[in-house]
Amino acid sequence: MPSYPYRTTREDLRVPLPDGTELGARLWRPVTDEPVPVVLEYSTDRLTDWTATDDARRHPWIAGHGHAAVRVDARGHGNSGGVPSLSSGSSGSSAPGGLAADGAEVVRWLAARPWCSGRVGLLGTGAAGETALHLAALAPDAVHAAVVVCPDGPHRRGGAALAADGHTRATDRLADAARPPDPRYVGDDWRAMWLARLDALEPPLADWLAAAPAPAPVAAVPTLAVAGWSDPSAGTVLALAAAGSGPAAGPAVRAVLGPWPHGLPDEILPEALRWYDHWLRDIDAGALAAPALRSWRTDHWCGDDPWPSPAIREVHYGLDGPLRTAGTASGDRWVHVRSPQHTGLDAGAPVPLGRPADQPPDQREEDGRSVCFDSRPLPEPLDPLGTPTLALHLHTAAGPALVAARLCAVAPDGTSTLLTRGVRALTAPGGPFDATVEFAPTGAAVPTGHRLRLALSSTYWPWIWPGPEPAGFALDPSRSTLTLPVRRPAPDTGDLTFRSPTLPLPPPLQLTEPLTAHPERVTVHDIGRREWRTELSPATDGTRTHPDGLVRAEQTVTAYRVLTATPLSARARTDRTVRLERPAAGWDTTVHTRTEIRCDPTHLLAHTQVRAEEAGNVVFTREWRHRIPR
Repeated sequence: MPSYPYRTTREDLRVPLPDGTELGARLWRPVTDEPVPVVLEYSTDRLTDWTATDDARRHPWIAGHGHAAVRVDARGHGNSGGVPSLSSGSSGSSAPGGLAADGAEVVRWLAARPWCSGRVGLLGTGAAGETALHLAALAPDAVHAAVVVCPDGPHRRGGAALAADGHTRATDRLADAARPPDPRYVGDDWRAMWLARLDALEPPLADWLAAAPAPAPVAAVPTLAVAGWSDPSAGTVLALAAAGSGPAAGPAVRAVLGPWPHGLPDEILPEALRWYDHWLRDIDAGALAAPALRSWRTDHWCGDDPWPSPAIREVHYGLDGPLRTAGTASGDRWVHVRSPQHTGLDAGAPVPLGRPADQPPDQREEDGRSVCFDSRPLPEPLDPLGTPTLALHLHTAAGPALVAARLCAVAPDGTSTLLTRGVRALTAPGGPFDATVEFAPTGAAVPTGHRLRLALSSTYWPWIWPGPEPAGFALDPSRSTLTLPVRRPAPDTGDLTFRSPTLPLPPPLQLTEPLTAHPERVTVHDIGRREWRTELSPATDGTRTHPDGLVRAEQTVTAYRVLTATPLSARARTDRTVRLERPAAGWDTTVHTRTEIRCDPTHLLAHTQVRAEEAGNVVFTREWRHRIPR
């Protein structure tokens, strides 16, 4: 154990809610006679298995620096009582719901402990990060600060329903909620608790997609917001930074966009500690000296204060001038875009987790399936920073359509590197009319001699469900413009360094990888059927033996298929199996979940299944079918 300013203790707790439900919790506390503030991580993940390794590294470190660190499993998850509510207050819901309301009660209970100073800070990653924002918005008096990392967002982009991320995440959440409590921690009540939560399960995908568009995120308490550039939450982080800057700013916000996959990077922990020290312990460790935005720019960090930065200027590229395409018929001012249905196979992972197959490869094949507008070779480097937009003047021939836009940097040897992308659902046929595509934020520089490429397609599978018709759309380049936010050379502001702390070693976890491991991502083209099939397997597959004797085995396979010329042939399926057992105690449970989705002209058709087994015997099975409006 590394040496920290405080020695620490660990204990497991039960946190009571007003309705009598008790939540499972784990507390790491500095050894001191003085009351200390609390850092609360409140999540639907399971603290005794799924997050146990990360918790054992991070939370003793936080406690060793003067804050009590508490992990609490939400109602109906892990070893907490009650039943889960998968669609309430997370992953696309615009209302806080029961999840955040329970969290507010947890905050009040913790603040009232005799060992607590009365001040609480929040910590959350992914869905827990979104929940932390909702919880802070409820504004319990005890919440003084939050650190949110890669907070989840809506399940639509540009009005279009996500395919790749949506059903996979819904299947994972369903499987996680269907897992039983552990008898080591809850005793003989585990079976009754398990059957009650199984009986209460509802697939969350329909509610996620039906949710009204969420308002721009707002920080209700001083917030440190963090994400990787390629994470879908990068836009949320920039929006939080903007809301915390300027003369009409709300609570203080500092934002960091770095070269990381989805998750909490170790090098952010010292920055989080500075944030908590400032707001929870009144220690001026320089937290507010940092600029509003720190961002990784290809090979170095830069700082901008305020955000949006006065060093940003908008550069406009007309599609009939600075950017040009070939192939427009003589005398026809309209450029027609009609892409094969497998355009998008080289998109990479919607939520990158740090695996090699997560990143989009060379985009030349995708460019060949798209209509491209290229610049001349750049005479000087281009330094975009922010959210590009594309204003289009277009018309559609038949039914709703989709515009998918990619911005790439093309090297002199032809290599095409994805910078950012965006989509826009066109809900009605006809036109001409104007439409705007908003891209994901980008901070990737384009070197001298490279060309800027705008690639347009009418489909982006399997990220986005295809429209009902293959006709695509047509645009008028003379009335269409790409707007790129470009950062002028400017001195950086504030401390831009990040250093990984010395964390304790986690308890040993024995990993047994499957003998027949699947590739991370494999695509098959059946030429005879004109069908494209893609299969993905996550790195979490395998069997893990925990130090307390728990054996956890997981297997997940996600598959997509589509016919080249038939948009309504698109299919998506995820199968997930989780087995939890304690061989010494004779305890053995398995949960199987499956979500299959196909589409018709107006709806997504979802078929969800759950099967739970104890010692190989089925104790619960249920199916749901939903028609979800596009």
